[in-house]
Amino acid sequence: MRLGGRQRLSDRRLAVDLGTANTVVYQRGRGIVVFEPSVVAINERTGEVQAFGEDARRMIGRTPAHIRATRPLRHGVIADFETTEQMLRHFIRTSTRGWGRRADVMVCIPSGVTQVERSAVEEASIAAGAARAYLIEEPLAAAIGAELPVAQSVGSMVVDVGGGTSEMAVTALGGMVVSHSVRVGGYDLDEAIIKLLQDEQRLLIGQEQAEALKIEIGAALPGTEVPETGQVAGRDLRSGLLRRSEVEASAVQRALQRPLGLIIDAVKLVLERTPPELSADIADSGLMFVGGGALLPGFDQLLRRETGLPVTVADDPLTTVARGAGQALEELDHLTPSLRASHRRRRRRG
Repeated sequence: MRLGGRQRLSDRRLAVDLGTANTVVYQRGRGIVVFEPSVVAINERTGEVQAFGEDARRMIGRTPAHIRATRPLRHGVIADFETTEQMLRHFIRTSTRGWGRRADVMVCIPSGVTQVERSAVEEASIAAGAARAYLIEEPLAAAIGAELPVAQSVGSMVVDVGGGTSEMAVTALGGMVVSHSVRVGGYDLDEAIIKLLQDEQRLLIGQEQAEALKIEIGAALPGTEVPETGQVAGRDLRSGLLRRSEVEASAVQRALQRPLGLIIDAVKLVLERTPPELSADIADSGLMFVGGGALLPGFDQLLRRETGLPVTVADDPLTTVARGAGQALEELDHLTPSLRASHRRRRRRG
């Protein structure tokens, strides 16, 4: 079934990067129409949703006991089906106000998910109001969004480091030849900073404070140009009182080495599994780096040092996957048959 040649219908298509950290929605002709944290605030007394996205994120750790701010996805997969459905419905409706029909939706998923997890995403998308739900693996969408020659016979490599997962793949001839996914991402970097302060300063901080510290002074390599120290406030584990503390950038950098090392090992594993013909292509072109992890200072240099390959950080790496999925939705016939078959149509009632 050809979908690409119907201009009016194609305007009513959305691509959704349903991430652990953020949900990004792309609409053809308009670009990115939603960029919101994947957070939902729920009143546990009534079961009603209080807020979505940025409004809900501001409530994390700051709500009354009966208001729970939660991230319904863990490591890129649905952990809370009902809440994910409500969040997805809100973002789809936000993107399609004024439309007279339901949208076809392309949703990005990690490459390592199970069939049950794939079905959960399809069902949540249909329940949220999509006319049809298509799935595309995140590394393939990232490669398309980064304008790599995915449809050609040459090999290209993409590394996508998100909030909950890191994806890496080699693409050629419209599909993924080799891929790998590890459940390590930006949140694991935050957890490493939290553990650092617990162990060395007996200070308990939240995930948001850890993320802010990572953005301020975090780096993947020593010598990277970041401030030498940062300030953080938390609860003293000895006295139970609020305490503000100074943290050295060198200590944060050391704390990040273990989760970064796991991502580097996964990249090397994909390179080891790559057929020789495509390895030669990648040796020339290097790898494309996308996702929020690409914004960590020095991470691209670490990848370059550990793999010996040129590393390019994509323009606007946070939206690369969503933009690639949007393009894929317009060009289904040029991608692999498995992608064209991986869709579910909304059942008509009546």
